[in-house]
Amino acid sequence: MNKPIHSITPFTLLDYPDKTACILWFAGCNMRCVYCYNPGIVLGKGKLSYEDALRFLRKRKGLLDGVVLSGGECTLHKELVTFCEQVKEEGFLVKVDTNGSNPSLMADLMKNGLIDYVALDYKAPVYKYEAITKSSLYEHFEATLQLLMNGAIPFEVRTTVHTSLLHEADIQEMVDVLADKGYVGKFFIQHFINDTITLGNLANTRNRIDPDKVSRSNCIELVLRN
Repeated sequence: MNKPIHSITPFTLLDYPDKTACILWFAGCNMRCVYCYNPGIVLGKGKLSYEDALRFLRKRKGLLDGVVLSGGECTLHKELVTFCEQVKEEGFLVKVDTNGSNPSLMADLMKNGLIDYVALDYKAPVYKYEAITKSSLYEHFEATLQLLMNGAIPFEVRTTVHTSLLHEADIQEMVDVLADKGYVGKFFIQHFINDTITLGNLANTRNRIDPDKVSRSNCIELVLRN
């Protein structure tokens, strides 16, 4: 039996805006972000099947509004479309957390009305993307961003900042790229503050960027989450 899900967080008020939700953590990822603090999920194997997850959800009807599909990278799993159909049939909203590397699957989910909210990770500016993610998937991210901008599904763009990797000048470049592409909305910055092992064995840090050193676009609001 296919077991794509590493684990389940049964309840969260933080991961789906204005909704009660659970998180399904999908095993595996096509990136190896050096700041990643979920190496067990990225490098590990799944422990739960789709049916295990559905059984869990059926017990949470009336308690949860939605389901967050996170990871790892949930869009690597080809059966995700069918699974989302089943989740929607059970009456739950679906939020997808993605690195944007699979625009074709995202297009299928959107076309079929299977997702209600997306959090798109903007990992780094193009000149640092490969060094930070250990992948050459920047163009895929751009395609997913454009897909979401052309669609009607609410979504957010977010970046995790480890200050040994990204600085104010990098965030400025990312804001400028979003503005040039016509993005309108909030750009969330999440500072790395976890005292835990990372894939790249980075030193722990409590340092933060200074948002006042980043010039804002009229159409983009830079928002610090922590």
